[in-house]
Amino acid sequence: MNLLSLRRTLAMARKETLHIIRDPRSLGMAIAMPMLLLLLFGYALTLDVDRVPMIVWDQDQTQLSRDFISRFTGSRYFALHSGASNYSQIERAIDSREALVALIIPTNFAGRIATHREVPVQMIFDGSDSTTATIAIGYAEAVTQTFSQDVVLSRLKRAGGPSFSPPLEVRPRVWFNEDMSSRNYIVPGLIAVIMMVIAALLTSLTVAREWERGTMEQLISTPVKGWELIVGKLLPYFAIGMLDVSLAMVMGELLFQVPLRGSAALVFAMAAIFLAGALSMGILISIVTKNQLVANQLAVITTFVPSFLLSGFMYAITNMPVAIQAITYVIPARYFVAILKGIYLKGVGLEILGLEAGLLTVFGIIMGLVANRKFKKKLT
Repeated sequence: MNLLSLRRTLAMARKETLHIIRDPRSLGMAIAMPMLLLLLFGYALTLDVDRVPMIVWDQDQTQLSRDFISRFTGSRYFALHSGASNYSQIERAIDSREALVALIIPTNFAGRIATHREVPVQMIFDGSDSTTATIAIGYAEAVTQTFSQDVVLSRLKRAGGPSFSPPLEVRPRVWFNEDMSSRNYIVPGLIAVIMMVIAALLTSLTVAREWERGTMEQLISTPVKGWELIVGKLLPYFAIGMLDVSLAMVMGELLFQVPLRGSAALVFAMAAIFLAGALSMGILISIVTKNQLVANQLAVITTFVPSFLLSGFMYAITNMPVAIQAITYVIPARYFVAILKGIYLKGVGLEILGLEAGLLTVFGIIMGLVANRKFKKKLT
């Protein structure tokens, strides 16, 4: 880049910066909206299934049945909502979602256990929330199995038999997210989704605004080249985007206590590459549409929905149909989400994330080249 090209590029950047400063709505959307979205999603969105409300109908009313109930209520996974004395109360509680799980203990519960007979204990789950129900079923099976093992061991001990221990004992060890907190998993991915949406929204209006205001003809008559205009318009938003990344990292550390185990410099480097591509994509949308309203709507459709659903941020890509998995390969947020989770949770570097970093770079280059080519067509 020669000195003259640099001056023209900086002049375009200064022009766009002045417009941002004079338009507080754009500046507010650029800075406040990412922080607001991070707060809302960070606190409201959780995949943890804790304190599932439970209603209990204990028809036995013995010490052993109360001990069995305490195995549920003593864990962090279930919370006793109320007791019941008939099925009508259970049905009413589940219909009103006051309880998601119902435990029905039959009469002679303790007596059947004492005489070494099986006991049919009934559990009812609200399947309208299938995710919570599936996880709660797993918790309930684990609690029941533990209680059954304790009963067998107690029976052998009273009979004076030999000590017994299960042949296999599982001692799970969780790496990278020891507390199994979904917030540690969600916040890094959320940063990627928000940056993708905001970056494309900001720049999707820039060129379209020039056409609608009639100032594009003036720019065309100047010596400014297409790539100089594009780079000049991107620079102010790139600086705002990097500021948003910094604020998001601070919020993740201070508000959500999400540990950053990897390199902060690598986060910024990858964010810079990702932002360059996302901003170029917004510019391309603006060039193609020439209309601010259409550009805004198209930016939302092409960024938020794919980034939220197909990036692996919320739903595991491996669980998706094969055809949908193939589509995810063209979603740039997929690679940035993987990079952020790798850096934040695992502390890995480019030796592991090199492929994702390379694909992000390719995305940025392609978006920049296509935007430049499309804009050149508008100049001729």
